[in-house]
Amino acid sequence: MLIAICVAGYLSLVVASGGAFASGNAVQTFFQFLPVPVLIGLAQMIALSVGQLNLAVGALGGFLACAMGVLMADLGVPAPAAIVIGLALGAAVGALTGALVVFTRINGFIVTLATMTILIGAQYRLVGTRTVSDYSPGLKEFGQASVLNIPLVFLLALGVAALVAMFFRAAAPGRRMLASGSNPLAATLSGVSNDRSVILAHTLSGLVVAITAVVTVAVSPGVNRSIGGDWLLPSFAAPIIGGAVLTGGTAVVLGTVLAAFIVRLVDSARAEFSLQPSWVNFVVGAVVLGTVVLTRARETRRSGGSS
Repeated sequence: MLIAICVAGYLSLVVASGGAFASGNAVQTFFQFLPVPVLIGLAQMIALSVGQLNLAVGALGGFLACAMGVLMADLGVPAPAAIVIGLALGAAVGALTGALVVFTRINGFIVTLATMTILIGAQYRLVGTRTVSDYSPGLKEFGQASVLNIPLVFLLALGVAALVAMFFRAAAPGRRMLASGSNPLAATLSGVSNDRSVILAHTLSGLVVAITAVVTVAVSPGVNRSIGGDWLLPSFAAPIIGGAVLTGGTAVVLGTVLAAFIVRLVDSARAEFSLQPSWVNFVVGAVVLGTVVLTRARETRRSGGSS
């Protein structure tokens, strides 16, 4: 179903643009900005797999992007070292978030809301009102590079998606995370540590957000305090539209990638028809709400039938 929507939506934009949307430059531009919704969707999906919510996706991504920009531009740190620091910091913040959820027994919604607020302040502290742009030309060249009009950053995002899919399908920790999300009590009786699953989920979510930050630094002319500010809704939209369940127990990698493609199509349609940016949020939000309502209705009907 999602594949059909993607194809129909893309062809509709090609027709509406008089074929311009199918040109090489248009294709490259479309896919160059697709990795961000794909990756933040995967980051949120990982948290959802154990029944957790990560409200700090955008704040963490914005902070890490600015941190890497400052490291390179202000402190002269080489790009590879700055990237490694960013990835490690993202995973560390995720692990700390998961540990706080586990040891305080406070709902992850509250913990990540607090984390989001702290990181937004830290991001502003790093860059203030300026835009940091004088960093690694090599990294920026990577952000613009492509193969047959397909940007390398998009191929990187697909590689991350493939690794996440393999993790949940073939790796024991991934299967344990799904077990914890599906039925925590049964998972505990089977010897699975739900606490470890929660910490691992937040750690991996933070790591994928850090990869998103690297991509953002690479494709953007500069980083500032606005980076990540509009990531929260798309991060939920992609996995929910893709079939993820808010209560956990699912890992819909392909669905998340396809749904991110749809979200990007909506944004492209907004630009094509010169609509207000608020229309994107309205459409995406309505689709997410409709998906949740329909999923809930199906679950209620199924449970009613089984009883």
